[in-house]
Parts: sequence; structure tokens; C-alpha cells
Amino acid sequence: MAEHAEHPAYPVGLRLSGRRVVVIGGGQVAQRRLPALIAAGADVTLISPSATPSVEAMAESGEITWTRRRYEDGDIADAWYALVATSDPEANTRASAEADRTKTWCVRSDDAEAATAWTPATGRSEGVTVAVLTGRDPRRSAAVRDAIVEGLRDGSLAAPHHRSRAPFVALVGGGPGDPDLITVRGRRLLAEADVVIADRLGPRDLLDELPPHVEVIDAAKIPYGRFMAQEAINNALIEHAKAGKAVVRLKGGDPFVFGRGMEEAQALAEAGIPCTVVPGISSSISVPGAAGIPVTHRGVAHEFTVVSGHVAPDDPRSLVDWESLAKLTGTLVILMGVDKIGAIAAALVAHGKAPETPLALIQEGTTAAQRRVDATLATVGETVKAQDVRPPAVIVVGDVVGVRADRTE
Repeated sequence: MAEHAEHPAYPVGLRLSGRRVVVIGGGQVAQRRLPALIAAGADVTLISPSATPSVEAMAESGEITWTRRRYEDGDIADAWYALVATSDPEANTRASAEADRTKTWCVRSDDAEAATAWTPATGRSEGVTVAVLTGRDPRRSAAVRDAIVEGLRDGSLAAPHHRSRAPFVALVGGGPGDPDLITVRGRRLLAEADVVIADRLGPRDLLDELPPHVEVIDAAKIPYGRFMAQEAINNALIEHAKAGKAVVRLKGGDPFVFGRGMEEAQALAEAGIPCTVVPGISSSISVPGAAGIPVTHRGVAHEFTVVSGHVAPDDPRSLVDWESLAKLTGTLVILMGVDKIGAIAAALVAHGKAPETPLALIQEGTTAAQRRVDATLATVGETVKAQDVRPPAVIVVGDVVGVRADRTE
């Protein structure tokens, strides 16, 4: 092999299912390599007088056959592939020579130049196997492998299907607004989408990264006609799914936290269309955290409650028990309540909450436009007007508002 070192290795994928593979040596190298050989379905024979506990467990479970002795001439006979990894250079040389005679591709852990095959740095993501070879620099191979696999997993490296991909619908929670706060799975599904139906509060910056062929539909601008808004969105999801498209419904926060995601999942189920739900980081926790407010804190709050403020306390449609909430000693997080916060604060005070209870409004949380406005239940109505606080904003009520990172205890 040494005289041909200037030539690059020829990459190939070995299909080893049901084929004999011999591993000589039961140490750390074998421990690392055996799982992949087992996963490939290889008929693995281990030749070694001893083995690590992990390798021994593979033998005890029947995943490999273990011959408990040193290498002997003839052990590689009829093997399709061999891995030589003992601590005895002389035995490694003899085994490698036998592999040459029998024309068996052989990897040597102690002398790559003397081997007829090299093991690439490998990784897997959603059915894709990445294998990287950089010759004599295994750390570089691993670094390149890691970068590619991470890109595939988080969607920053697009690798769309062109043959066997089945259409899908995914309800993806996009998080509170910062595009970096979408989940890895959510970003990957976005990269695979043909159609994206996006909410106004979803991470809009991610839409700019989509390939030109992706149809982006603003859910707020779907022509509703005789339909209610949500019904029109449901119909759009069904229509594109039935057309064989990969559809992502990109929602702000989490699909099931005041996101009407279950209504969409139910509509798809009634139409016979399965969907995947990808949870998202809810603004109820992440936005206060981004503004330096913990929703719970030792000695301050042992609970937090999240409610919707989209209807006023005296509205007959309200399902919130404001009287009970006023009696709680923990943190209250109110979503969609900016324009009703004056009435909400008055109701909490009327039911016994102290008027001086601290309160914070975090507008456009986690984005470049984030700002925090502090007030109390007694002053918040006027503060919102004076400071021109607008949706979207998360409202936090309770003593945690006064907790600071630089506070000493």
C-alpha cells in the first residue's frame, strides 16, 4: 500500500449483511467498530483471548461469535472483510498478510499504510450515511463528518429527496421568534418542505433560507371566502398534502400552546392524512428567560401558571378563573393580553392580588426588537399606553420580576 500512498482511496459502501467478517483483537478499537458491523448485519467472528466488558456483552447476547484465542493462520479464510486490531504487531502483520493472500479487504489499526482498506469517519442522519476519509488525518475526517451530519440534522445543509420521499405534513413549533431557537427536527423538516404555511409570529428569518421552489403561504393572507380563518388554513393543509407535497405548518412557539395546532391535527386526521407534531419552545417560558426573568426561583416562586388574555375577564367567552389565579403565590404568565392587561390587572386586584405586585411586559421577545417594560398591577394600564407596548408581548406577574442575575443571597 505504501508505494501507492499518493493515490486517494476509492470510496465504496460494503453490503455485509449475512457475510462473514473477522475481527482480530477485542480491545477498544473493536469496541468502537463492532456496533456498526453488527448494525450492517454482518456475521462477525471475533478472534481474541480477551475482550473489553462491552465486547464480551456483545458475544454473550449472540450479536457476535467469539473465539477465545490468539490469531492463527487460516482465521481469515472465507471472510469478506477483516479488521485487525491487536496489541501484537507481529500478529497484525501475519493477519494482514493472510488477508492479502485471500484477497480480503483488511483494515489495520496499528499501520494504516500497510492496510488494504481504511475505515472512514461515519455518521448517520435520517437514512443518510456520511463517510469521510482524509488519508492520514483522522481528526480532520471526524471534524468534517460532524459538520456535515450536524448540517443535515439542523437543516442548514439541504439534502432534499428526489426519488423515494413520501409526502408529509408537519406541525412545527418555530419557537418564540429567534430563528436559532427552532428545534433541530423542525429546521430539518423545513429544509425538506415543498410548501410552508407560516404564522405571523413564526421565525420569519428562516423563510429567507428556503430554496426558491418552496411555496411560502402567509396564513394571515389565505383567502377565506366563506370559510372561517382556521377552517381555510385546515383546508390549505389538506389540499397541498393530497397533491403529494411535503407541507410544513410553521407556527410560533409550540403548536399546542394557544396555537390551535390540535384543530389542524384533527382536521388532517378526519381527511385521512397523518401528520407529525414537532414541539417548539414556548414563549411563556423562553421570553421571560430571555429578558432575565425566571418563571420560578428558589424562595420566591414554586409554581407558574400560563393563561391566555385574548378575552377580558368579564367576557362570557373567558374560561380563565381569575379569582383563583389572584390567590396563587406563584408566577402568572399571560399570553396575548396586551390590549386587555388593564382589565386583567383590575380583576386580579379586585380578587385580592396586591396592587403593588410587580409586572413586566416583554415585547418581541428573543428578537432584535426585544424590549422590557416594568410596571405594577396598579400602574400597568397607563404604562402600556405611555410606553406604546404592542403585541406580541409576554406579560409576567409576580415577585420573580424583581429577581436579578447580579442579586446576592
